[in-house]
Amino acid sequence: MVIEIIFLAALIGYFLQSVLFVIGSSKSFPRNIDESLPDVSVIVAARNEEKNILNCLKSLNQLDYPEDKIQIILVDDRSTDNTGNLIDNFILDKPKFTKICTKKEIGRLKGKTNALANALEIASGEIILTTDADCVMTPSWVKSTVSYYSKDVAMVNGFTTQTASSNFTGMQAIDFIYLLIVAAGTINLGTPISCIGNNMSYRKKAYLEVGGYENLPFSVTEDFNLLKAIHRLKKYKIIYPLDRGALVTSVACDSLRSLYHQKKRWAVGGLKAVWQGYVIFIFGYITNLFLLLTPIFFSKVWLYLILFKLFIDFFMLFPAYKKFGLSKDLKYFITFEIYISVYVTLLPIMVFFTGKKVKWKGRKY
Repeated sequence: MVIEIIFLAALIGYFLQSVLFVIGSSKSFPRNIDESLPDVSVIVAARNEEKNILNCLKSLNQLDYPEDKIQIILVDDRSTDNTGNLIDNFILDKPKFTKICTKKEIGRLKGKTNALANALEIASGEIILTTDADCVMTPSWVKSTVSYYSKDVAMVNGFTTQTASSNFTGMQAIDFIYLLIVAAGTINLGTPISCIGNNMSYRKKAYLEVGGYENLPFSVTEDFNLLKAIHRLKKYKIIYPLDRGALVTSVACDSLRSLYHQKKRWAVGGLKAVWQGYVIFIFGYITNLFLLLTPIFFSKVWLYLILFKLFIDFFMLFPAYKKFGLSKDLKYFITFEIYISVYVTLLPIMVFFTGKKVKWKGRKY
């Protein structure tokens, strides 16, 4: 009976923080309906993305934004496949696109962070938007995002889902939305703990005020690093609207190996989270661990506790999925529940017992 009481206590904490995530992520923000749109720079860092880059380029070309106000910078980050040639051929007659290659190291920067810093040196837009080469954007992505930039807003984050066509990809897609609801909830309630760089935007002015990436400690999660730096300025708002028009769709990991490396990279980057992030993780860890212990402790009471956990997660996910028009993807919900319980339980092992070295895009950090 003691173990059930511990499970219940963890679930109550898990439920209360989930309510806060829903409240925070559902917060609405004023939008600028002024017809004078700001100049923007969209940055995509690509390394060995020949399988995905054309879909990304096509969606970028279809963005609904005045061509004289948008600059799209594509960074070929020392690709060893056909990524560079595919970019060259696509942008040949499209002046809003600019391609650069990562040739110089800026400060002590490495990998993707260095590629982004190279692009930011030539970015002319007032607002910077970043995404990844395996992503496609809605045509309204830029307009929807910049509409939230009132004078006191320095960063607007957006939601990303993933293509869901099987249990393996579907569970990843739900996990993305789940984690971003947590990110949006905490940011909108004033305590930023995470964001995602494949749907992120910020004022270049704020980026320069923190000294750029070269002035920040190196991190394998450069997006989170910049989020924290702008938050520390204590002079701007950072917001995370739940906006279907700003939704981005990425490609799910295609193997357990690549999924493992993704989760480990995020976990290592998350070690620098604020203390509230650790509290959130502890409640999630205990709750998901107990879900895995079901075969050992199963009873009628245990069944009710499991059902309560499933209700909490569905309660968190459903409003966002309904707003994004993705409710059909919730058919992978049970697979997601098994998946999240396994990987959350294994995260400490990934980080503390296998070392903090990270493999990412063929590079080791």
